[in-house]
Amino acid sequence: MKMTLLLKGAVCLLAGGLSLTAATTTLTGTISDDMCGADHSGMPHSGKKIDARDCALECAKAGSKFVFVSGGNLYAIANQNLADLSAHAGHNVKVTGDLSSDGKTLTVTKVEMLH
Repeated sequence: MKMTLLLKGAVCLLAGGLSLTAATTTLTGTISDDMCGADHSGMPHSGKKIDARDCALECAKAGSKFVFVSGGNLYAIANQNLADLSAHAGHNVKVTGDLSSDGKTLTVTKVEMLH
């Protein structure tokens, strides 16, 4: 009986701790791709240079993952299927989402254009 109560208590503590693994945050920056990161200047596509938006979209089509660049930091984006990522690739935006406990991965819940 005591062991069952102890086990249930441990499960409750672990479940409660799991909710602390991600922190909701809002950041400003640019949606890019993991091949180019913050700098698209050196990436010729079909022999021509293109802007950051078109570069990020072409790289994503070729298999790169979308990332978020903010304040010199590059964050992996967990939910690659979010439509707002391709809609706002290369744009300066404000994103809201859950930041992983290691501070490296962002699960984006909202993307807003900056003016």
